[in-house]
Amino acid sequence: MNKNDVLYLDTHEWVFIEGNKAKVGISSYAAMHLGDIVFFDLPSVGQSFKKGDVFAAVESVKSASDLYMPLSGKVLAVNTALDQEPQLINEDPFGNFIVEIELSNPEESNSLLNVTDYEATL
Repeated sequence: MNKNDVLYLDTHEWVFIEGNKAKVGISSYAAMHLGDIVFFDLPSVGQSFKKGDVFAAVESVKSASDLYMPLSGKVLAVNTALDQEPQLINEDPFGNFIVEIELSNPEESNSLLNVTDYEATL
């Protein structure tokens, strides 16, 4: 997966949709500007979020930031490797998702940005 395969929020989260499921992560731009990531506060499997809700937090040596859910849904899986190796996101932001969700309103994806529109916001 790469930056062209996903859709974006203007807050730098990406989403990769596969049927009624989606993986969520942060963009390479966000990872670069955060600097070395040292901690994630991740949600629990089974939690539900609406589009735009804060679903996690990330801490780096520079700052802490909330992460926003790009689409409404229920958490199916959490990338637990990030508990021990949060820097995986710095190393490969598109190869390491944060959560996988089951979509509750797939039509919301129509309001997300493609890579060209996202990069125009940077």
